[in-house]
Amino acid sequence: MILHKTCPTCGSNRIRRVRRTLNRTCQGRAYKVPNVTFHECPDCGEQVFSPEAMDKIAAHRPKASKATA
Repeated sequence: MILHKTCPTCGSNRIRRVRRTLNRTCQGRAYKVPNVTFHECPDCGEQVFSPEAMDKIAAHRPKASKATA
């Protein structure tokens, strides 16, 4: 995981590494991703995810539903 010392959005030096369960929505369907480690800025709310965290999020995302014609 890359160590972020400043927020890429607001430049704050208060960005911190956190671990929590993320609540997300995909195509109107809610899902949870447990124990994701990422960096979050308390000043602007920016969340920065590593490739590993993105893989974990993708693995929990609901499968796309097929469109009907």
